[in-house]
Amino acid sequence: MTETTAPRRRANKRGIATRENMIAAAITSLATGDPTAVSGNRIARDIGVTWGAIKYQFGDIDGLWAAVLRHTAELRGDLPAAARPGETLRDRVVGLVDNMLIGLRTPESLAIETLRAALPRDVDELEREYPLTAAEFASWKPGWDAACERAFADLGVDPARIRQMAALIPAAMRGLTSERMLGTYGNLDDARQGLIDAIVALLSLDPARAR
Repeated sequence: MTETTAPRRRANKRGIATRENMIAAAITSLATGDPTAVSGNRIARDIGVTWGAIKYQFGDIDGLWAAVLRHTAELRGDLPAAARPGETLRDRVVGLVDNMLIGLRTPESLAIETLRAALPRDVDELEREYPLTAAEFASWKPGWDAACERAFADLGVDPARIRQMAALIPAAMRGLTSERMLGTYGNLDDARQGLIDAIVALLSLDPARAR
């Protein structure tokens, strides 16, 4: 077993069901936003099993978190989705923004935010202490970047602008989602529309004139 490879157990229907139930219960626990939900013993109690049972399925808490992240990525699928015929650049940006806003309100996304808040902020420390979890997080960015490139590939958009958009969107969407959850005097519909307009303007820039 390598450092970044989760332990493999012989698959059977009962074992697979047990593993999936544990992952679902861990997501439900994390989605409450309670910081103590990242405790291995707390997760075991919420799932209704012993810590030994979790270790048998996932190896350790790092293996559990990696499995949770892999599960949420599989549910999320390929975002953004492939463009439909006739969609304009603005149509695609609106779809991307609105789909992510909806996705960030799901229990899976709430669980990920709770987990991220509890994990080390420093990348080197995260990779050292939670190598499997770090590897799962790291695998998301290339897939996201590639999906964004495919979504605008037929419109002749400057690849550098797409990379900038791909970096901006997740942080901006989390900011809007956080404001909605925490409460704000600001108009979030205006914020959404302003973000869409800004991204459309960014992607519409002529790279020759922008230099």
